[in-house]
Amino acid sequence: MTIKNKVIVVTGGLGLLGKSFIENILRNDGIAILTDISLTKNNDFIGQMSTDYKDNFYFSKMDITKKVSIQLLINKVVRKYGYIDAIVNNAYPKTKNYGKKKVEEITFNDFTKMLGMHVGGYFLTSQQFGNYFKKRKVGNIINLSSIYGDLVPRFEIYKNTNMNMPIEYAAIKSSINHITKYFAQYFKKYNIRVNSISPGGIFNNQPKKFIRSYNSFCSKKGLLDPQDISNLLIFLLSDTSEFITGQNLVIDDGFSL
Repeated sequence: MTIKNKVIVVTGGLGLLGKSFIENILRNDGIAILTDISLTKNNDFIGQMSTDYKDNFYFSKMDITKKVSIQLLINKVVRKYGYIDAIVNNAYPKTKNYGKKKVEEITFNDFTKMLGMHVGGYFLTSQQFGNYFKKRKVGNIINLSSIYGDLVPRFEIYKNTNMNMPIEYAAIKSSINHITKYFAQYFKKYNIRVNSISPGGIFNNQPKKFIRSYNSFCSKKGLLDPQDISNLLIFLLSDTSEFITGQNLVIDDGFSL
């Protein structure tokens, strides 16, 4: 499953999954392009990657909701490395009220703004990178979705915790699943693959009660580690998966069964 010398752009590269993706791309001899809307945080990570993987690591700001920002990033990476092989849509834009209210309290503006930023951003990056890949006659787009893109929420696992499952999240991830298939169908004649990954829950120091409840629906591990998702990503980035397109790959240790 080699990705040696493949130039791979990762949006939301400073997030929990984003950092794992960047590290694993670099460890597998790929060229990782870290993008995020702000690069003022977690500079220790950027500094470490820059030191350990000087020639194969590059970082730049990019706003997935701004066409000019995306085009600028594409141009900068192509000037530096000559080409781009893949885009991993992993950014997770949020409004200030995201996840803080019950369904009955969510406003129309908050709901539509959240979908516009997240689904709209994935649409825009797929569109713009797709246009670039069409010129190369090859490309790879991978979208980060979720099991809640298809699964009805299990509200009981959030009971008596400070956590919830926002309706915006379900709407966003189900939309991502479908635009993945749409773009896969639209771009397949240009040798551009488009797939999505739907992880289950990722361990991030959640309350113990939630962890017990969540894990009771799983097989043997329960909440996953970022590395588990990264392993699947490397497979989709490699030529081993060259005939896979339009698919949503679920990795959740059986939670959604």
